[in-house]
Amino acid sequence: MKKVVSILLIIGFTFTSCGKPKVAEIPDNAVLIKKLSGTLEVMGAKLPLVLNVYQNPDGNLLGSMDSPAQGAYGIAVERVTITDSNIFFDVSSIGGKYEGIQIGPDQYEGNWTQGGKTFPLNIAPLKRPQEPKDFLYNVKDVKFKNSKANIKLAGTLTTPEGNGPFPAVILISGSGPQNRNEEIMGHKPFLVLSDYFTRNGIAVLRYDDRGVGDSEGDFGDATSYEFANDAGAAVAYLKSNFDFSPIGLAGHSEGGLIAPIVANQSKDVDFIILMAGTGLTGKEILKLQGQLILKQTEISPEGLEAYKNTQSAMLQIAVDIENDEEALKKLSEESEAYGSLSKQDQQIIGYDPETFEVALKALLHPWMRTFLTLDPRPVLEKVKVSVLAVNGEKDLQVPPKENLSEIKAALERGGNTNHEIHELKNLNHLFQTCETGAIGEYGTIEETFNEEAMDLMTQWILKKVHR
Repeated sequence: MKKVVSILLIIGFTFTSCGKPKVAEIPDNAVLIKKLSGTLEVMGAKLPLVLNVYQNPDGNLLGSMDSPAQGAYGIAVERVTITDSNIFFDVSSIGGKYEGIQIGPDQYEGNWTQGGKTFPLNIAPLKRPQEPKDFLYNVKDVKFKNSKANIKLAGTLTTPEGNGPFPAVILISGSGPQNRNEEIMGHKPFLVLSDYFTRNGIAVLRYDDRGVGDSEGDFGDATSYEFANDAGAAVAYLKSNFDFSPIGLAGHSEGGLIAPIVANQSKDVDFIILMAGTGLTGKEILKLQGQLILKQTEISPEGLEAYKNTQSAMLQIAVDIENDEEALKKLSEESEAYGSLSKQDQQIIGYDPETFEVALKALLHPWMRTFLTLDPRPVLEKVKVSVLAVNGEKDLQVPPKENLSEIKAALERGGNTNHEIHELKNLNHLFQTCETGAIGEYGTIEETFNEEAMDLMTQWILKKVHR
């Protein structure tokens, strides 16, 4: 649920308080030669930074920078200098720069400077050991049509070697514009998961969201219901063109909200997996989420209380007032409560009176209005296929106990006895082994997807085949 976090809980220090970031313009013929990462510690929050170094055919270096925890990617780097002993990044659009001394192969010890303040920052190559290097199975780029929207969606279909029929899973991404790998903070969870499934005898279709990558359509105006139509088109494509059996859906975060909708609409869905799926309305989730995330920071008790009260009022306005102009006026009035907080609390919350209207308008976006009110419980009550619901114990974005209990209760009210519920120890929202579950950890953890979690889902699917 990356979109939710970026809208309602913006950690404002690094990029929002020092000017609007300029987007890097990297030529198509430039080659990415280095991807270096490190973590800033700012006011108790950990902010991973990624420095991308490109080389033109003429040998000149170009750069861009990402702040994954803030949803900021491709920030322009005006100048990159790398010598035998030093590295320098000039990020003038946000008033920042990085200087480091080499202490090992592509490893640097140095400082990030911004807004007159300097912070230690050591950087080293970004490591993602689980990303597959060899594909010991069939990999095919595919396109399928969503006739309702009159768009074509592009994806990748991986099928095991040998004779089928194989079970098949369609991966449904979480919120925000996602490509087929569901890329986030330097990780590619869907690439790693599809590789694991396929190596263990399960075909996988993963696809770019509408308007993303090679998929047609407009992401900006779509709601969860339109995304459900896209997933339904993926089901129809597999059913019509291949001999897979059974066919299931595995949705992550918002994808776990979408999967039950599709299962109720299509007779060709045989099972669903809810990976950090929701059992509460969006409004209920955001209240829990915001408070849990802020408790990981150094916000004062007064700041936390103000956030709780103000956020609750804002969410209710977004639900109750249909007229955007009227709703925005009310939201602006409520946000003024943040003005009396300390500068530190304001920065942690992401409050800046000059820029906060952007976040307020986002609350009135059709996707957000739908998400706030969409209740998964009556949808889950109608689900008759097998359900596996898994969630990380330390998930701060979709808190496990509250959501898993509601999922279980809804399935049981509907008479569905064919379900399993698992809260997985020490895993976060991305199913990484973690310490705290804080969003800032995502990019610093080398593990992309916990293997035990992947094995649990794999064995559960394979049981469907051998019954």
